[in-house]
Amino acid sequence: MTPETTKTDVGSYFISNYPPYSQWTADGLEAVTAAMQQSPAPVSLGLYLHIPFCRKRCKFCYFRVYTDKRADEIETYLSALSREIELVSNLPCLGGRPYRFVYFGGGTPSFLSVRQLHSLVDRLRQHTDWSQAEEVTFECEPGTLSEPKVQALREIGVTRLSLGVENFGDAVLQENGRAHLSAEVYRAWDWITAAAFHNVNIDLIAGMVGETWDNWRDSVRRTVELAPDSVTIYQMELPFNTVYSRDILDHKLASPVADWNTKRAWVEYAFQELETAGYSVSSAYTMVKHQDRVNFSYRDNLWQGADLLATGVASFGHISGVHYQNETEWVHYLRRLLELGQLPLQRGMRPTPHQLLVRELILQLKRGYLHPETFRKKFDVDIVAHWRSEWEDYQRDGLLTLEPQTIRLTRAGLLQVDQLLPAFFEPQHRGLRYT
Repeated sequence: MTPETTKTDVGSYFISNYPPYSQWTADGLEAVTAAMQQSPAPVSLGLYLHIPFCRKRCKFCYFRVYTDKRADEIETYLSALSREIELVSNLPCLGGRPYRFVYFGGGTPSFLSVRQLHSLVDRLRQHTDWSQAEEVTFECEPGTLSEPKVQALREIGVTRLSLGVENFGDAVLQENGRAHLSAEVYRAWDWITAAAFHNVNIDLIAGMVGETWDNWRDSVRRTVELAPDSVTIYQMELPFNTVYSRDILDHKLASPVADWNTKRAWVEYAFQELETAGYSVSSAYTMVKHQDRVNFSYRDNLWQGADLLATGVASFGHISGVHYQNETEWVHYLRRLLELGQLPLQRGMRPTPHQLLVRELILQLKRGYLHPETFRKKFDVDIVAHWRSEWEDYQRDGLLTLEPQTIRLTRAGLLQVDQLLPAFFEPQHRGLRYT
């Protein structure tokens, strides 16, 4: 994909790692197991827990989620997840390091009941300790929340609650397959506010099917009125394994998503409105109200090469410079843990030193700026000289500026940063399927 692309085609747009996931293989598992048996790298450590349950599957969702699991099946999964935590807690690669950050993602972590939440965390704490974590994030779908559940999240140590609002228009939410409606957002907001989390984030998506300028302005206005600590705005994409993408590829549906220019205009409008309300830019996707108080440990540590122990079905991790993914199928994930007592690893990849440099460069560029000296010290590479033609091309197009000690994206560059990143990929990784 190039910066000139405007139509929203089927395929991944958002870049979250490098090399592309499509290049990770079962042959890479030897490197993964070797890395897990090594002494820990001198980097921060994080923990990701995948809770793959949802009330409904959104038509734009590409994650591993389940909407049809019975209570006993959910309990079986939580037992497997606890067993996985037990196994990883004994790996030499941990080396006694405290968890710097913890992230409950999904799916819908808030799908779990209060009893299930307490039971899961009680089991996890038998083998792991996140009391020193500077951030514990928990993703929530508004309609799954209750006042006791919100209180339970505070009790188990959640510091950052991320609420998947996406849009405030009920017709848009229904068209896109969201399980909640706007009234459930407002019902939950009072409980969330009363619980006084350190950081409450609202997610929005620019370009959902059925969105219009009027609808988008209204969603931004309502977000500003709620005044969350941070707002994260994603631009709608069409990865291959979504309901919308399958219908498009089967010629059952024309692409119903706004083009990239429209989505960028909507995000630009939201940024302007949020800036007027006192927010400032934290990344290409995130605005924060109190930059001196609200940080993003999960994001910033990962983008600077932190280790991430990823647990749960289909989850992605990174340990001692090696990438890995867990078993992607329910039955295989459960069997490896509950019957065989094995870590449920499915594929992996050991990036080269240059690929690790590319990974950190493209991820950190999403903040809107880079300090070349940081990369010179860590990788012994002058990134300005190495990619001079790319920087100069983007500068000529008004997408960034080359300052004496900083590479800084303009607002136009920030709004399309994911389309700029493949220019830094190695030649063999350009133009192939990302996932």
